[in-house]
Amino acid sequence: MAVTEKKILLLARRDHTEAMRVAAGLTIFGHHVRLVFMNEPVAQTEANAEQAELLDLADIEPETTVPEMADELTHLDAMALGEAIADADIVINV
Repeated sequence: MAVTEKKILLLARRDHTEAMRVAAGLTIFGHHVRLVFMNEPVAQTEANAEQAELLDLADIEPETTVPEMADELTHLDAMALGEAIADADIVINV
């Protein structure tokens, strides 16, 4: 039985490092994954740099609701975030 591709929205609210790891892992199953960083800028750590490399390999371009990160990533306002949530088959909070 084939697995149906799902549109997964991963909201990185509490643990950005873990959210990046989970997002990259979900692509193994052929799902389309969107990752949105929330609440605060992503910390500049070695662990986060390693996970960012995985996102690149998985062809995931993170987005953000954090204004301070808008120069680096696509910024989603409340309406755009709501549309992303409505469009997703599955929403995961990490």
